[in-house]
Formats: sequence, structure tokens, C-alpha cells
Amino acid sequence: MKQHYHFDSHVPREGTSSLKFDARQDTFGRSDVIPLWVADMDFAVAPAITKALSTRANHPIYGYTQYPESMINAFIDWTKRRHGWQIQAEWIVMCPGVVPSIYAAVKAFTKPAESVILQPPVYFPFFSAVTDTGRNLILNPLKFEKNSYTINFDAFEACASKSSMLLLCSPHNPVGRVWRKDELRLLLQIARKYQLTIFADEVHADIVCPNIKHHVLASIAENTDKVITAMAPSKSFNIAGLNLSVLIVPNALQRTELINTFKESYVSASNPFSIAAFEAAYSGSEEWLNAMLDYLQDTRDYVANYLINHLPKIKLVSTEGTYLLWLDCRLLRMNDDELKHFFVQKAGVGLSAGIQFGAAGSGFMRMNIATSRQNITNALHNIKNALI
Repeated sequence: MKQHYHFDSHVPREGTSSLKFDARQDTFGRSDVIPLWVADMDFAVAPAITKALSTRANHPIYGYTQYPESMINAFIDWTKRRHGWQIQAEWIVMCPGVVPSIYAAVKAFTKPAESVILQPPVYFPFFSAVTDTGRNLILNPLKFEKNSYTINFDAFEACASKSSMLLLCSPHNPVGRVWRKDELRLLLQIARKYQLTIFADEVHADIVCPNIKHHVLASIAENTDKVITAMAPSKSFNIAGLNLSVLIVPNALQRTELINTFKESYVSASNPFSIAAFEAAYSGSEEWLNAMLDYLQDTRDYVANYLINHLPKIKLVSTEGTYLLWLDCRLLRMNDDELKHFFVQKAGVGLSAGIQFGAAGSGFMRMNIATSRQNITNALHNIKNALI
């Protein structure tokens, strides 16, 4: 029998060391903004996850932990069922989060002073993963046409000819694109021509809009293609704070290179609580995820209609996935500092500034809608009243 999940319920997060809530003063200069910035959810996790964590907590020893076969199999079953991708257990490298994985992959598959391609506006740790490791950035900005983003393939080929690696965001954060299969095939074709390694950050793979399908890049790649796939239950099931993710690396040599890179930094992902939550997410929380996706879509529709009817100068960029909305605020005629001041000081709403995602994000703001409808309603009313 289906359960009813209370996504409209308010779960207080203040005082839990929550980055989204407890860092508001430091981030925005005031502690009372409605926080719609950090990419985690305000929803209570699936009951199976809470139960698994409680059960593990009740055992009074929290020692060193290995990865149980049942956990690995739960993930393998998930990728086959949800994404039609059959992976092998030996392809899996467990990691302490997607961002450390990006850094490790850049270090493992490029040399200092080699170039890495990004497609901005894009998740900002992509930039630091390149610059912090002494590699060169090559930017292949997405094209913004007819209220949606596409890959500039002509420019991408020029970039690929002088690069070693591409960091691909799929589904794309922050612009919300879910890349079509023909787009991904063309991307692979060009990467193959120039022997480019692709790191595919697919952490939002499970969060797509109705009638939209996410295609795992590696599932349509050829055996000789160099594709590293990053996935995690963190976004799908709201357990980002537990810091456990997966790299799927079919090539044995590349796997060894990645594992050695983690070893060089003495990095371990093993944790008794993250392991328990990981398995419970993939083995017992699918019904919760499906219900959450329905709730998200209703919220997307609500925001879209509200902007059209009450805030016509803020345009919702066409979105196909993630719980992050990309707002085109250029008609407000404000520069980026003025935009931040407006949303924070006048509207009392904490969004992520588009400029954080590269120069191509100037004039845009990112809104996290994975919260109660009432929270979103309050934020939109605040913005509307601030513009009067």
C-alpha cells in the first residue's frame, strides 16, 4: 500500500548545523532570509532511510566499515531499473562525495598545465577543481536561445582539439537541461576524435521532469570511449551531508589510476551511517522518490505561473531536470551586486547568484524549490512586494 508523504510539512532545520539555514548570517548578512540556495532539500527523508540509520545507531560501536555486497547490489539494481544501464560491481569506486571525485579525476587523467573544458554557466566547483590542481580552464559556454540552453558544438570541437578532459554536468546544474541522446552522441563523437576523457557528473540523474528521460552518457558510449560517471543518492534522497558517492569506471586502468589518486590523499569514504543510508535509499525509497518528483513538478508549475502573472520581468528558463530553477532577471536592469542586494535586503530571499556559475551566469539567479510550497509562496510574495 502506498504511503502518504508530507512534503508540505515544515521541518525546522535551524540549530542543526545546517549550511543552508545556520550560515545565513555569514552568507547574506542577515539570518532571516528565506533560504533557497544550497542544493539540499527541506523534506524529511524516506522512512526506510530513517529506519536504517536508527537501527545502525542502536548498535553502540561505530568502527571501521567495509562496503557490503547488498549495498553494491542495491545500486546496480537501481541503475538497471531506473536508467537501463547494466553495470558490473568491479566498475564501482566508492568516493567521499562528488566534488572530491571531480578533483581526483582531474588529477588522475590530466597533467599540470593541461587544459580542461567546462560549459558555463555551470556548478562552481568545476572551476576550482581545475584551477586548484594547476590545470588550465577552457570555456565552451552554452548557447542561450529561445529560453533554453544548448551545447555550442562547433566551439566544443575547437576546444577539444587543445584539451585533455571535459567536465560534463548531466543533468545540468544550474540551467536544468537534460541532454538528449543525439546531443550526447555528438559529444562522444567529438571526444573520441580528440581522445578526450569525459567526467560526467550525473548526480541529478534521478530528478527529471515528467516525459523527460535522462540518458547515462556511458550507456551510449563505445568501449574505447573514456567516460567516468559520478552518481550518488545525495540529491535524489536528501542525504548529501552523509558524503558517499560512486564513480563508475569500466576501464580497469582508469580505475586503478583513480584509486591511486585517492590513496595519495589518504581519502576514505567508508562510514557506517553513510553506508546504511546509501543502501536504504536505493533498496527501499523508490516510492518516496516518485512522490517527491510529483511534488516538485507541481512546484515548478506554480512558480512558472506566478512569474508570468505577477513577476513578468523575471523569466523562468525552460527546465527539464534537477530541483533548481534558473531565473533570468536581466529585465530588472540590475547588475549582479544590485541583484544580490535586491533579493537579500529588499525581498529577504536567499538565492544563489548566477555569477557564481561563471560570467555566463551574470544577470541570472538560481532558486532551490526543494522545500514546502508555503516557503516558495512566501518567497515569491516577498519578491513581488519588493518590486512595488
